[in-house]
Amino acid sequence: MSEEAANVSRSAPKLNERILSSLSRRSVAAHPWHDLEIGPGAPNVFNCVVEITKGSKVKYELDKKTGLIKVWGPLFCFQIVLPISQDLTLDSYIARNLQVDRVLYSSVVYPHNYGFIPRTLCEDNDPLDVLVLMQEPVLPGCFLRARAIGLMPMIDQGEKDDKIIAVCADDPEYKHYTDIKELPPHRLTEIRRFFEDYKKNENKKVAVNEFLPTSTAVEAIQYSMDLYAEYIMLSLRR
Repeated sequence: MSEEAANVSRSAPKLNERILSSLSRRSVAAHPWHDLEIGPGAPNVFNCVVEITKGSKVKYELDKKTGLIKVWGPLFCFQIVLPISQDLTLDSYIARNLQVDRVLYSSVVYPHNYGFIPRTLCEDNDPLDVLVLMQEPVLPGCFLRARAIGLMPMIDQGEKDDKIIAVCADDPEYKHYTDIKELPPHRLTEIRRFFEDYKKNENKKVAVNEFLPTSTAVEAIQYSMDLYAEYIMLSLRR
């Protein structure tokens, strides 16, 4: 093995069956994690896929194997795919196209649209999470352009689970923000409080550290892009 290949082997995460199956699975439907391009402006401006709508108490999440959005609630689990029509309402879209990860146990809702950045990979074998500030709620499964303005370091049950804080690059009310310090202090307090509290009733501990600037967020995105590329290279070699 060459020195370059050895370095890649050491830095890339262990092969994960969930990711590998989604890479090798042949399907007509595109996989939002692998098939959607991150965009030419990355790591500063990038595409992101919305999993959870602003104001929602339901935690939708990407199903790594199928590429669909899932919800596992206490009493239900569904996954039905039908064509999307122009007159589809939010409720009918969710009922017909999404699978639920869970309903939040606490009396809180997501303060902003939440999702992931395609073609990125973190140490937990998931794509990089992103919270996108914008005026309106967005349907789960849609994608939009976002600009990184900061990073929220977070520890979820003892494991690193950092979140990119971003603004919608095409929202006239938010697109002028370039760094997290430009946001109103109360907005940051709301975001921090939500993530500190949203798992408390599940007896799960979450710790949020001080928000970090744009430069740190861009570095984190670039690192996750490189990790994803290394993983793909290793998978192809196999």
